[in-house]
Amino acid sequence: MDGVPRVPEQRRAERSAALRFCVLGPVRAWRGEELLPTGSPQQRALLAALLLREGRTATASELIDALWGEEPPSQALAAVRTYASRLRKVLDPGVLVSESGGYAVRGLGEGALDAGTAQDLSAQADKARAAGDLHRARTLLGRALRLWDGEPLAGVPGPYAEAQRVRLEEWRLQLLESRLDMDLEQGCHGEAVSELTALTAAHPLRERLRELLMLALYRSGRQAEALAVYADTRRLLAGELGVDPRPELRALQQRILQADPALAEPSAPAPEPAAAPVRPAQLPATVPDFTGRAAFVSELSDMLASAEGRVMAVSALAGIGGVGKTTLAVHVAHHARAAFPDGQLYVDLQGAGQRAAEPETVLGSFLRALGTAESAIPDSLEERAALYRSVLDGRRILVLLDNARDAAQVRPLLPGTEGCAALVTSRVRMVDLAGAHLVDLDVMSPEEALQLFIRIVGEERVASEREAALDVVAACGFLPLAIRIAASRLAARRTWTVSVLAAKLADERRRLDELQAGDLAVKATFELGYGQLEPAQARAFRLLGLADGPDISLAAAAAVLDLPAEDTEDLLESLVDTSLLESAAPGRYRFHDLVRLYARACAERDERTPGERDAAMSRLLDFYLATAAGVYAIERPGDRLVDHLAATRYPGLVFPDRKAARDWLYTEADCLLALARRSAERSASLRRATDLLWAALDISESGANSREYEATAKALLDAARRAGVAQVEARALMTLAHAHVDAGRFEMADQEAEQVIRRAMDADDLLPVCWARNARGIIALYQSRNEDGERHLTEAIRHFRILQDRPGEASALCNLSRIHLATGRTRSAVALAQQGIGIYDAMGNSMRGANARYALGMALTQSGRLDAAADSLTEALGVFRDSRQRLWEGMTLFRLAEVDIAAQRPAQAAANAELALTVLRGIGGEWRRGNVLTVLGHALTGIGQTDRARVCWRDALRIYEELGAPEAAAVSELLRPAQAV
Repeated sequence: MDGVPRVPEQRRAERSAALRFCVLGPVRAWRGEELLPTGSPQQRALLAALLLREGRTATASELIDALWGEEPPSQALAAVRTYASRLRKVLDPGVLVSESGGYAVRGLGEGALDAGTAQDLSAQADKARAAGDLHRARTLLGRALRLWDGEPLAGVPGPYAEAQRVRLEEWRLQLLESRLDMDLEQGCHGEAVSELTALTAAHPLRERLRELLMLALYRSGRQAEALAVYADTRRLLAGELGVDPRPELRALQQRILQADPALAEPSAPAPEPAAAPVRPAQLPATVPDFTGRAAFVSELSDMLASAEGRVMAVSALAGIGGVGKTTLAVHVAHHARAAFPDGQLYVDLQGAGQRAAEPETVLGSFLRALGTAESAIPDSLEERAALYRSVLDGRRILVLLDNARDAAQVRPLLPGTEGCAALVTSRVRMVDLAGAHLVDLDVMSPEEALQLFIRIVGEERVASEREAALDVVAACGFLPLAIRIAASRLAARRTWTVSVLAAKLADERRRLDELQAGDLAVKATFELGYGQLEPAQARAFRLLGLADGPDISLAAAAAVLDLPAEDTEDLLESLVDTSLLESAAPGRYRFHDLVRLYARACAERDERTPGERDAAMSRLLDFYLATAAGVYAIERPGDRLVDHLAATRYPGLVFPDRKAARDWLYTEADCLLALARRSAERSASLRRATDLLWAALDISESGANSREYEATAKALLDAARRAGVAQVEARALMTLAHAHVDAGRFEMADQEAEQVIRRAMDADDLLPVCWARNARGIIALYQSRNEDGERHLTEAIRHFRILQDRPGEASALCNLSRIHLATGRTRSAVALAQQGIGIYDAMGNSMRGANARYALGMALTQSGRLDAAADSLTEALGVFRDSRQRLWEGMTLFRLAEVDIAAQRPAQAAANAELALTVLRGIGGEWRRGNVLTVLGHALTGIGQTDRARVCWRDALRIYEELGAPEAAAVSELLRPAQAV
């Protein structure tokens, strides 16, 4: 205090911050961000009792019973009054009030009590779930559950607090069960298994959790484990309570035994009924096989239905040629006929052709259709437009303006009166059409595309060749026009099978030629749009079509076009407006697959020399290699790989921090790999493409693109062997070996690494030799060839030191630590891992420092220093998650489970092992999965789920036996007592 007296107004201002209270954990009170003193445990018990009454008055005797029960102290009433007085001084005036010989807490703002907030969130979640919005319901329940902060009313004495603790904990479990139930409805069964495993260990007699765990396991393809959970539950309930599982649990077991198809996937909401068809006036006939587009039909129908009471409803559909704009617009217009009883007008404005329809000509046609005498139609555009609006006044007319060139062509044709509406289709996005509701029409979903194909061809011809039919619609890029042409060709050729058509469309060079039937042709549709481009737009269209990948960033497009980013963006946005290019996301663009093929054909036809095409791809390759090298340097400070990569002429991006660099790498992964594969076709690009793959090796370790990475490495290796370039062959072999180690294919990886050493030595390229020695060392460890492993790693350390590659040396030291650990030299294993950590930390290499801490955690576990091991592994886990290294994240969770087993924490071990299985799904290989299953079996045994444990061990044994792994013997011993029984 500063000694200055406070007047009442000042005191009120000091207390203006809102009060907040928590009972879903320790009882606490805050004013704003200030934690208020709530006194002794008994005083907090009084506060909690009043808060949980939600404003209702508690008498003094009720409070005494709440705090002390049947044996209150002699001065209990005085104590209650003292506690209330102290709390009144801490809280705002008027909050704790005396009333009828008791007390109440009043006047709290919304959200002031965490339990009340949780109740509100739960109610909102119930409403969202009832409305079918499961995503929002899950989010709301997640927010509610996060309000719990440990044990409710922690440390608060008295019978009332004890009863409320039980109630609040039961409520939390019910909310948790509801959220997990919705997780399964949303298809998140794999993620739910880990959480449910831990919960069933903590609450073994709670049958609903067991039921959810069985369902999650079954939907994860783990039927045997699901049945084992039931067996464990039945045995536990019989032993503890002398009862059988509840009927719902028994019914679920029977459905799992019968492989009930209804269990396989969560139930889907029933589709909305389609609107009844109506008759048009001037509208073209709708196609009899109109398929899909339910969301667009609903959106546009709603817009048209809103025309009554508005000046005018205008919807403008834009999209690539052949995407079905006219078909959709006509279909919607037919549906809307009842809302426009005074008629419907239609015109093809021919905006995609060389001679678009003139607005005055169209107005003359419309006026005649509306009953205006020929002699009454004026000559000028302005007069016709004014008369048109006058004739429409008081009528409810729908106008369909098809295939518009631009907004200028459309404006004179729009009604201007209440109750009328216009539908406009165009290849151009009409952003300058004031008041229009813009709709971007995309290609069909795979399901819609297949259904359209079946409706044209016939169910009987597709039924036995569904996969081939999916290949056909995929080759058509799910473009309705292309699907209609392909299906019509098949329907007209009774001797063809669907597979024959799929084979014809599989050849990209011939695909556009195959997609024509009668007067329909996909190529001709694209040609109309291309013919209207300015020269700079046409050049950008052609060259961007050369780039592979799902999309292209603005920076990469600037490299292809050799233009500044601002000029490139202007060109690309103009192509988006013509619907020849799509805006995939801010700063990213993509072609439809068939448009890309057409753009490439234009590049081959219209580019003056092949050199321009080659130069564009060379700039793009330089851009990716220079940028990937920058990312690698940021992620691995001091690593010498960047000094040994091929030189580039075109610059790459520069990043402000690791996160931005890492985001770029994973965002560009698909495009980067596609470019590397494409570059294998040109010998001049081989070295840079292979170095690009090497610099981007984190893509393989992340697991998200591991298969594509491996396929790219194989393509580059084949190309290098054909070219006979030893250095490129060695580097391609190194990337492939790296991919095979990540995938758990150690025999193949070892053979490739051995070849790396020979070919790299032939090319006098020492860095791949170092990497290959390091790889062979860790592979030998995995294969229990420890003597070979130590020899390879010692050589790797020597070579890395020759190159002064300190991070490489640290990697080999950490791998050598694991060899020492496997051979019983625990103390030196710890020292080697610590030496590696010291090198990495000195260079600021946090990601590879995490690998070193992983090795140290293993060594500390074996040496019995379990707390230190857990700390080291937990630190590594955080880095791996932040770096999106799924392989190492999963393996670190596995190692933490080992620590938990050693520390006799089986429930936590089971949770970590389940998380490891989830993270490693699809990556890491079967050997690693077998290791995790083995540890999970130990953990499940520790929490009494022995039947499920045996299922895990049997799966692990099968894996080890198929691989010929030595671990099979130990797992077989684990199963032996059970087999004997």
